[in-house]
Amino acid sequence: MTAAQHVQIAEEDRLRADFYNYLGVILAGPPDQMLLSQTAGLSGDGSPLGEAITTLAKVARLTKPGALESEYNRLFIGLGRGELLPYASYYLTGFLNEKPLASLRQDMTARGLARAENVFEPEDNIASLMEMMGAVILGRFGPAATLAQQKTFFNRHIGPWAAHFFSDLEAAKNSVFYAPVGTVGRIFMEIEAEAFRLSGE
Repeated sequence: MTAAQHVQIAEEDRLRADFYNYLGVILAGPPDQMLLSQTAGLSGDGSPLGEAITTLAKVARLTKPGALESEYNRLFIGLGRGELLPYASYYLTGFLNEKPLASLRQDMTARGLARAENVFEPEDNIASLMEMMGAVILGRFGPAATLAQQKTFFNRHIGPWAAHFFSDLEAAKNSVFYAPVGTVGRIFMEIEAEAFRLSGE
């Protein structure tokens, strides 16, 4: 057992990490039938986030994997490029592979994170950042991050642009399934930003 495994992760933090990981997986590629079925089985409460999750589940029940693949391609791949460019560098500077990516790579190296060899996307894409944040919370690649370290990572790499991206995803003309994904992501980013702001760490 490693030292990281001895750290007790609060249930709330596990749920937050699960949420980040879910967003990462659903944005990394078109969901397969299993992920679509899991999404269709979600249920939310009466909060704005809960209502957004309920809407996403309803849309997932009506969505077929083939249609989802076409939607994903139109949104993120397209001919030449998709409707959206889901990269921190693009959102923050207007160009790909800029300073935000270099800054992220420095932080990744410091935390023992590295891009998988079979992944060719720049690391500052939204899916990777959601998965990284989940890993940072749980300590998947080293010690679990303190709240202050989580806040630093979020404020540096996610907070300045992710809610804007999710808002664009909500409104994108090719978004059907991904419109409620955008709503869920935007609200979750707003909750996280506010929680970090109030944490005082």
